[in-house]
Amino acid sequence: MPPRLSDFDYPLDDRLIAQEPVEPRDASRLMVLCRQSGRVEHRCFRELAGLLSAGDVMVFNDTRVIPAKFTCRRASGGRIDGLFLRELTPGRWEVMLRGAGRCPEGEVLSIVGDEQSELRLGESRGRGRRMVELDPPQPAVEILERVGQTPLPHYIRRPGPLEDSEDRQRYQTVYADRPGAVAAPTAGLHFTERVLKDLAEAGVESETVTLHVGLGTFEPVREQDVTAHQMHAEWYELSESAAEKLSAAKEAGGRIVAVGTTSVRVLETVARQAGRLAPAEGWTDLFLYPPADFHAVDAMVTNFHLPRSTLLMLVAAFCSPGRTDGTQAILNAYAEARGREYRFYSYGDAMLIV
Repeated sequence: MPPRLSDFDYPLDDRLIAQEPVEPRDASRLMVLCRQSGRVEHRCFRELAGLLSAGDVMVFNDTRVIPAKFTCRRASGGRIDGLFLRELTPGRWEVMLRGAGRCPEGEVLSIVGDEQSELRLGESRGRGRRMVELDPPQPAVEILERVGQTPLPHYIRRPGPLEDSEDRQRYQTVYADRPGAVAAPTAGLHFTERVLKDLAEAGVESETVTLHVGLGTFEPVREQDVTAHQMHAEWYELSESAAEKLSAAKEAGGRIVAVGTTSVRVLETVARQAGRLAPAEGWTDLFLYPPADFHAVDAMVTNFHLPRSTLLMLVAAFCSPGRTDGTQAILNAYAEARGREYRFYSYGDAMLIV
């Protein structure tokens, strides 16, 4: 029987959904889950280096979140909220628009905060997505840095735009480098320079990949048969130097420890396509759910994910090797986390699955 959407449900009290990050970042709690036995330990995130071994390689997603939320106005004065998704060519974007369902193709909207720039509406791509043309053409990152806001998940509530300056810094990993994501790879939010230094001193290597997080990670699953769900594609890159280091580590007996589900998807995409970890870039719509084989990743740092989400399905699949029911193993761990009042979702606590 294929997995059912209801298999990945669990109850959660709203008070356990983290609205603010902890300070400092590495003060988050860390649940350690052994996927073979289901055994659980409770630690602090700053202890991470002591839980890994010399020769292991941590793989970080170095994408940088751009302030992708923006506001437009119609000539009539009506407000339309937008979310930048991706830039197809200079000045040609794919966006999400709320309140533009009846706006015709060719209508021109002004961008609040930059009255010299306009968006001309193009074709609809369904579910609120539209193609738009920016006039005058300019790089998306440049204009969004001026007018945009941090695209926080819907379950994090802020009273208004005055909160954005703090979130713009905190909803970003300390190693973020390549702009392009519309959501943070949140497992990386727990890392500090101190933790990175401790890892290096313990002989744990570090390497980066890139996956620009988009709608593919957060699109809700609507079908009860989860195998019918289609992920949106997200752009990724695994460099030649990173592929060489990771391959050498595997050959030497080290573990690849992926930081976040996005890093997992890059590595598993490449391993499936090339049969090994080789340099690659492109678009991935890889959707991992139980049962699934993992060809590259040996351990994972992740957060506590939403019920019925593709992220929860991925970690459930990762818990399956050597077990008859990896989904139940992760749900049992989540139940213990709720009982101990761990903080859930993007600004919440962390889990190390080994």
